[in-house]
Amino acid sequence: MPRRKRIYKKNTKPDPRYGNVLVGKFVSNIMKEGKRTVAEKIVYDAFEIIHERTKKGGLNIFEQAIKNVSPLIELKSRRVGGANYQVPIPVAGERRVTLAIRWIKVAVVAKKGKKMAEKLADELIEASEKAGTAMKKREDVHRMAEANKAFAHFA
Repeated sequence: MPRRKRIYKKNTKPDPRYGNVLVGKFVSNIMKEGKRTVAEKIVYDAFEIIHERTKKGGLNIFEQAIKNVSPLIELKSRRVGGANYQVPIPVAGERRVTLAIRWIKVAVVAKKGKKMAEKLADELIEASEKAGTAMKKREDVHRMAEANKAFAHFA
């Protein structure tokens, strides 16, 4: 098989308010069309809403949510002898965070009828309490991996 191009690790800048790399990464993911200030406003507003509702820091809730949504195993398609198998594979550190951020974003964007910051605050609070759409996605992935454990030897 041909070698793939080497992937170089990108350094994410920490966000200006908290100096937190994880928040910086999240802001970058939320951002559309290079509008970082808009993305930052959404995230910081969501943190404010979380603080008002839970009386805990928005940053703490955010970190807890990311930790809860991060998957331990994921499925990768492997082609073996003409058939495609979904093979469960453990997830490495950086990718766990990336998947958690992506799932939270997808869950928030799918919701309708509120401001982005409010939807984000709702989802983060739910995720920190091990509930919500992003958490359901993680459970589904884990359930699928469990169901396909028989193919783990193809990894």
